[in-house]
Amino acid sequence: MNGTIRDNIKQGVRVRVVQKQDQRSGKLTEGVVQRILTNASSHPHGIKVMLESGIVGRVKEVL
Repeated sequence: MNGTIRDNIKQGVRVRVVQKQDQRSGKLTEGVVQRILTNASSHPHGIKVMLESGIVGRVKEVL
């Protein structure tokens, strides 16, 4: 599923995100969504979320 549309992402869903420091390399981090931080209905670079581990990043894949 597409990580750029907010309706695709819910609390408790497993996702892969790219963290700010990993944007150049494209390294993805997998985790479960704790909070959705982007208020807009969509974002071209991915919806920003906080994972249960405390990591903040933009969603690239919804698993």
